[in-house]
Amino acid sequence: MRIVCLDLEGVLVPEIWIEFAERTGIAELRRTTRDEPNYDTLMKYRLDILAQHKLGLPDIQAVIASMGPLPGAAEFIASLRETYQVIILSDTFYEFAHPLMRQLGWPTLFCHSLEVDAQGVVKNYHLRMADQKREAVKRFRELNFKVVAAGDSYNDTAMLGAAHGGILFSPPDNVVREFPQFPVVRDYTALRSEIDQAFARTA
Repeated sequence: MRIVCLDLEGVLVPEIWIEFAERTGIAELRRTTRDEPNYDTLMKYRLDILAQHKLGLPDIQAVIASMGPLPGAAEFIASLRETYQVIILSDTFYEFAHPLMRQLGWPTLFCHSLEVDAQGVVKNYHLRMADQKREAVKRFRELNFKVVAAGDSYNDTAMLGAAHGGILFSPPDNVVREFPQFPVVRDYTALRSEIDQAFARTA
């Protein structure tokens, strides 16, 4: 059996925090895992900025409700699922992802959760587990699955390295430079071709 593990933001949907930054005019929130390799540092930074500007989960959810998948993403997922099992491994949060999953046809999603008070203030975040992307791929392999993974950011590279094949999808130049071992693709046609080739190499 063969599993494709995909990151969500940057691969299937726009970067949620960048969209939120553009809508609110808060440039500091444009910082993502493409820029900051330490996820805990990034999330504490984000929560501090939300608190400073008195913004909460309802404000973020309102932006997400107006978003959709990247062009061609829903069709790509539907086609991929005809041949492979597809798992979305993301460092987003279930409280963010629900409307986007609906538009993608409800693929399986493993991500994290937020701690939110009665007023909608985001007080903290809780990882499903540490290094969950890499750990999930390791467990799939232990269950005798062949795994190919694709992502775009620093926080995806451990997952790509743990898979039988890892692919960077439209990554920033800094990630390309630091991880030259992974092939780079820029559209879904090329990504599907690279996925198929990676599985062929495992046969």
